[in-house]
Amino acid sequence: MKIALTVWDERISPVFDSAHTFLIVDIKNEKIKKISYKSFDPQQEYRFAEDLNRLGVEVLICGAISEVHSILIEASSIHLIPFIGGNVNEIIGSYAKGNSLSPCFLMPGCRGNNV
Repeated sequence: MKIALTVWDERISPVFDSAHTFLIVDIKNEKIKKISYKSFDPQQEYRFAEDLNRLGVEVLICGAISEVHSILIEASSIHLIPFIGGNVNEIIGSYAKGNSLSPCFLMPGCRGNNV
């Protein structure tokens, strides 16, 4: 399974709409097999969704996200896990093991139904 996370340094980027880097992680048997980075422009809505599909990304984990971007991602058959914050390595490790990201990594003031 491939997942993508919006990153800023070692953390989830707090706002998707101003992020510019995806961390792409290939997970197999609860182990991280490969990690790579991909630059993107959040203003080119259709292109980043197409790029994620082309890369085989199944899940996108991000911080706050606008409705327009979330609709485009979900319409691309990518499972969206929004409103997540914290250290990228901890989030990847937890997700790889099949653990829920809520409430531990949920952004303050957010309630997650699909986390």
